[in-house]
Amino acid sequence: MGAFTIKLALTTFLVLLSIAWLRLLYVLPRFRARPNKRQRGSPTHLLVVLGSGGHTAEMMYMLDNAVRPRLNWSDYTHRTWVVSSGDSVSALRAKQFEDKIHTQKGSNCGTYEVVTVPRARKIYQPLWTSPFTCLHCGWECVRLLAWGKNGFPDLVMTNGPATATVLIFTTVLLRYFNLKGCHSQGKMRSIYVESWARVKGMSLSGRLLCWVADRVLVQWEQLKGAGGRAEYHGVLCF
Repeated sequence: MGAFTIKLALTTFLVLLSIAWLRLLYVLPRFRARPNKRQRGSPTHLLVVLGSGGHTAEMMYMLDNAVRPRLNWSDYTHRTWVVSSGDSVSALRAKQFEDKIHTQKGSNCGTYEVVTVPRARKIYQPLWTSPFTCLHCGWECVRLLAWGKNGFPDLVMTNGPATATVLIFTTVLLRYFNLKGCHSQGKMRSIYVESWARVKGMSLSGRLLCWVADRVLVQWEQLKGAGGRAEYHGVLCF
């Protein structure tokens, strides 16, 4: 192989690497364009990830408090609740929440579905097996987001842990390739709320999602600015 061929191959590789890097920057929140103002009454799809246990309890409390003063649930014409496999309690909590909204709003509260995806990592699961279960979870998240009957969600809301982290990174992957125009349409913006239990430092999920979530909220003032992006707006779940 001649010197010219080697230089050409190296130059091509560097150009492609630069293009790939610039594309990644384009879909990350620091450089992502602000969303267009949505017309009132237009269909909106909200996806909420319930992380089981205390994560689910905090999320349901936040949503319940948000509905009463300012969140008009009828603005979200379809809601997708994502729970991990084996987490029947979170699935039940989502159904109970929707039943309560339906009682309050009647037929104007839109539709919902509860979807189960494989758990990204089980408690006490050996660390070396985690990449395999995360990949399995990620593939099911791709199927849910890209081929779900209700299309891409407009907004993804989560407070962790692992399954939610995998789902958010999956949204970045799909937007990177602009699958079915999801990025150009401004789909799958994400909000991550750090757990109230994280007082002195962010969780691993929080540290990872600081790079890719559109907004990162913390519940203790000393964590404001963590990861360069964390916002503090007071305690949200109590």
